[in-house]
Amino acid sequence: MDHYLIFLALAAVTVLSPGPGVLLTVSNSIRFGFTNTMGGILGIAFGTFAVATVSATSLGLILVASSMAFTIMKYVGSAYLIYLGVKMWRSPVVKVDIKESVPTTKTKRFIEGTIIQVTNPKAVFFFMSVFPQFVDYTAENVVGEFAALVFTYSILVIAIHVSYALMAKSAQYWITTPNGKRLVNKIGGGIFICFGIGLATASRA
Repeated sequence: MDHYLIFLALAAVTVLSPGPGVLLTVSNSIRFGFTNTMGGILGIAFGTFAVATVSATSLGLILVASSMAFTIMKYVGSAYLIYLGVKMWRSPVVKVDIKESVPTTKTKRFIEGTIIQVTNPKAVFFFMSVFPQFVDYTAENVVGEFAALVFTYSILVIAIHVSYALMAKSAQYWITTPNGKRLVNKIGGGIFICFGIGLATASRA
Protein backbone atom coordinates (compact mmCIF):
# COMPACT_ATOMS: atom_id res chain seq x y z
CA MET A 1 0.00 0.00 0.00
CA ASP A 2 2.53 2.55 -1.19
CA HIS A 3 -0.21 5.03 -2.04
CA TYR A 4 -2.33 4.64 1.08
CA LEU A 5 -2.55 8.37 1.81
CA ILE A 6 -3.72 9.03 -1.74
CA PHE A 7 -6.35 6.32 -1.35
CA LEU A 8 -7.40 7.79 1.99
CA ALA A 9 -7.85 11.26 0.49
CA LEU A 10 -9.71 9.99 -2.58
CA ALA A 11 -11.97 7.76 -0.50
CA ALA A 12 -12.77 10.63 1.86
CA VAL A 13 -13.75 12.92 -1.00
CA THR A 14 -15.86 10.15 -2.53
CA VAL A 15 -17.74 9.54 0.72
CA LEU A 16 -18.12 13.28 1.38
CA SER A 17 -19.66 13.96 -2.03
CA PRO A 18 -23.46 14.32 -1.99
CA GLY A 19 -25.30 11.20 -3.05
CA PRO A 20 -28.13 8.83 -2.03
CA GLY A 21 -26.34 7.73 1.16
CA VAL A 22 -25.62 11.26 2.32
CA LEU A 23 -29.18 12.28 1.51
CA LEU A 24 -30.51 9.38 3.60
CA THR A 25 -28.29 10.25 6.58
CA VAL A 26 -29.09 13.98 6.53
CA SER A 27 -32.79 13.36 6.03
CA ASN A 28 -32.95 10.80 8.88
CA SER A 29 -31.05 13.12 11.20
CA ILE A 30 -33.37 16.05 10.51
CA ARG A 31 -36.52 13.98 10.86
CA PHE A 32 -35.61 11.54 13.64
CA GLY A 33 -32.59 12.98 15.46
CA PHE A 34 -28.95 11.85 15.57
CA THR A 35 -29.39 8.63 17.57
CA ASN A 36 -31.95 7.24 15.16
CA THR A 37 -29.67 7.67 12.14
CA MET A 38 -27.15 5.01 13.20
CA GLY A 39 -29.08 2.07 11.73
CA GLY A 40 -28.97 3.64 8.28
CA ILE A 41 -25.31 4.63 8.63
CA LEU A 42 -24.28 1.10 9.63
CA GLY A 43 -26.33 -0.23 6.73
CA ILE A 44 -24.46 2.02 4.31
CA ALA A 45 -21.12 0.84 5.76
CA PHE A 46 -22.16 -2.80 5.41
CA GLY A 47 -23.30 -2.17 1.84
CA THR A 48 -19.88 -0.64 1.15
CA PHE A 49 -18.16 -3.81 2.33
CA ALA A 50 -20.41 -5.98 0.16
CA VAL A 51 -19.86 -3.87 -2.97
CA ALA A 52 -16.09 -3.75 -2.38
CA THR A 53 -15.80 -7.50 -1.92
CA VAL A 54 -17.79 -8.43 -5.02
CA SER A 55 -16.54 -5.72 -7.38
CA ALA A 56 -12.87 -5.38 -6.49
CA THR A 57 -11.98 -9.04 -5.97
CA SER A 58 -13.50 -10.29 -9.22
CA LEU A 59 -12.11 -7.45 -11.30
CA GLY A 60 -8.73 -7.69 -9.58
CA LEU A 61 -8.13 -11.15 -11.08
CA ILE A 62 -8.52 -9.64 -14.55
CA LEU A 63 -6.34 -6.63 -13.83
CA VAL A 64 -3.43 -8.65 -12.50
CA ALA A 65 -3.44 -10.85 -15.60
CA SER A 66 -3.68 -8.12 -18.22
CA SER A 67 -1.74 -4.87 -18.35
CA MET A 68 -4.05 -3.71 -21.14
CA ALA A 69 -7.11 -4.27 -18.95
CA PHE A 70 -5.42 -2.34 -16.17
CA THR A 71 -4.65 0.59 -18.49
CA ILE A 72 -8.17 0.65 -19.90
CA MET A 73 -9.70 0.57 -16.43
CA LYS A 74 -7.33 3.31 -15.27
CA TYR A 75 -8.57 5.65 -17.98
CA VAL A 76 -12.17 4.62 -17.44
CA GLY A 77 -11.79 5.38 -13.74
CA SER A 78 -10.11 8.70 -14.51
CA ALA A 79 -12.89 9.67 -16.91
CA TYR A 80 -15.51 8.74 -14.33
CA LEU A 81 -13.89 10.88 -11.63
CA ILE A 82 -13.68 13.84 -13.99
CA TYR A 83 -17.31 13.24 -15.00
CA LEU A 84 -18.36 13.25 -11.35
CA GLY A 85 -16.42 16.46 -10.81
CA VAL A 86 -17.98 18.25 -13.77
CA LYS A 87 -21.45 17.00 -12.87
CA MET A 88 -21.06 18.09 -9.26
CA TRP A 89 -19.63 21.46 -10.32
CA ARG A 90 -22.63 22.19 -12.53
CA SER A 91 -25.47 20.61 -10.57
CA PRO A 92 -27.39 21.86 -7.51
CA VAL A 93 -27.32 19.91 -4.26
CA VAL A 94 -30.22 17.49 -4.01
CA LYS A 95 -33.01 18.95 -1.91
CA VAL A 96 -33.47 17.23 1.43
CA ASP A 97 -36.98 16.25 2.42
CA ILE A 98 -37.41 17.61 5.94
CA LYS A 99 -41.08 16.76 6.46
CA GLU A 100 -41.85 15.12 9.74
CA SER A 101 -42.51 11.39 9.47
CA VAL A 102 -42.96 8.43 11.78
CA PRO A 103 -39.60 6.85 12.74
CA THR A 104 -39.02 3.31 11.54
CA THR A 105 -37.07 0.63 13.39
CA LYS A 106 -33.27 0.55 13.34
CA THR A 107 -33.41 -2.75 11.46
CA LYS A 108 -35.49 -1.24 8.69
CA ARG A 109 -33.14 1.73 8.44
CA PHE A 110 -30.16 -0.66 8.33
CA ILE A 111 -31.75 -2.55 5.43
CA GLU A 112 -32.61 0.71 3.71
CA GLY A 113 -29.01 1.95 4.03
CA THR A 114 -27.62 -1.34 2.72
CA ILE A 115 -29.90 -1.36 -0.31
CA ILE A 116 -29.10 2.27 -1.14
CA GLN A 117 -25.35 1.57 -1.07
CA VAL A 118 -25.30 -1.68 -3.05
CA THR A 119 -27.41 -0.03 -5.78
CA ASN A 120 -25.42 3.21 -5.76
CA PRO A 121 -23.60 3.55 -9.13
CA LYS A 122 -20.96 5.82 -7.56
CA ALA A 123 -19.94 3.17 -5.03
CA VAL A 124 -20.01 0.31 -7.54
CA PHE A 125 -17.94 2.18 -10.10
CA PHE A 126 -15.43 3.37 -7.48
CA PHE A 127 -14.69 -0.19 -6.38
CA MET A 128 -14.57 -1.50 -9.94
CA SER A 129 -12.39 1.15 -11.57
CA VAL A 130 -10.48 3.03 -8.87
CA PHE A 131 -10.10 0.78 -5.83
CA PRO A 132 -8.29 -2.17 -7.52
CA GLN A 133 -5.44 0.11 -8.57
CA PHE A 134 -4.43 0.58 -4.94
CA VAL A 135 -4.16 -3.17 -4.30
CA ASP A 136 -1.10 -5.19 -5.31
CA TYR A 137 -2.76 -8.47 -6.31
CA THR A 138 0.64 -10.15 -6.68
CA ALA A 139 1.66 -9.46 -3.06
CA GLU A 140 1.82 -12.31 -0.55
CA ASN A 141 -0.45 -10.45 1.87
CA VAL A 142 -2.97 -9.33 -0.75
CA VAL A 143 -5.92 -10.41 1.41
CA GLY A 144 -4.69 -8.34 4.35
CA GLU A 145 -3.98 -5.38 2.08
CA PHE A 146 -7.42 -5.61 0.52
CA ALA A 147 -9.11 -5.93 3.91
CA ALA A 148 -7.22 -2.93 5.28
CA LEU A 149 -8.38 -0.70 2.42
CA VAL A 150 -11.99 -1.87 2.64
CA PHE A 151 -11.93 -1.42 6.42
CA THR A 152 -10.51 2.08 5.96
CA TYR A 153 -13.25 2.99 3.50
CA SER A 154 -15.98 1.58 5.77
CA ILE A 155 -14.66 3.50 8.79
CA LEU A 156 -14.61 6.67 6.67
CA VAL A 157 -18.24 6.01 5.73
CA ILE A 158 -19.24 5.78 9.39
CA ALA A 159 -17.16 8.76 10.55
CA ILE A 160 -18.23 11.08 7.72
CA HIS A 161 -21.89 10.12 7.86
CA VAL A 162 -21.92 10.59 11.63
CA SER A 163 -20.47 14.06 11.03
CA TYR A 164 -23.18 14.78 8.47
CA ALA A 165 -25.83 13.63 10.94
CA LEU A 166 -24.44 15.83 13.72
CA MET A 167 -24.27 18.88 11.49
CA ALA A 168 -27.59 18.34 9.74
CA LYS A 169 -29.75 20.23 12.22
CA SER A 170 -27.52 23.27 12.58
CA ALA A 171 -26.62 23.40 8.89
CA GLN A 172 -30.15 22.74 7.66
CA TYR A 173 -30.74 26.31 6.50
CA TRP A 174 -27.27 26.93 5.06
CA ILE A 175 -27.06 23.81 2.88
CA THR A 176 -30.39 24.66 1.24
CA THR A 177 -29.37 28.21 0.26
CA PRO A 178 -28.08 28.94 -3.26
CA ASN A 179 -24.68 30.05 -1.91
CA GLY A 180 -24.33 26.94 0.23
CA LYS A 181 -25.18 24.64 -2.68
CA ARG A 182 -22.81 26.49 -4.99
CA LEU A 183 -19.86 26.33 -2.57
CA VAL A 184 -20.28 22.61 -1.87
CA ASN A 185 -20.51 21.83 -5.58
CA LYS A 186 -17.51 23.92 -6.63
CA ILE A 187 -15.16 22.58 -3.95
CA GLY A 188 -16.20 18.93 -4.29
CA GLY A 189 -16.30 19.05 -8.08
CA GLY A 190 -12.86 20.63 -8.33
CA ILE A 191 -11.33 17.99 -6.08
CA PHE A 192 -12.85 15.14 -8.13
CA ILE A 193 -11.50 16.63 -11.37
CA CYS A 194 -8.00 16.95 -9.89
CA PHE A 195 -8.03 13.32 -8.73
CA GLY A 196 -9.26 12.20 -12.14
CA ILE A 197 -6.37 13.95 -13.89
CA GLY A 198 -3.92 12.53 -11.35
CA LEU A 199 -5.22 8.99 -11.85
CA ALA A 200 -4.85 9.25 -15.63
CA THR A 201 -1.18 10.22 -15.33
CA ALA A 202 -0.26 7.64 -12.66
CA SER A 203 1.86 4.64 -13.59
CA ARG A 204 1.24 1.05 -12.50
CA ALA A 205 3.04 0.19 -9.27
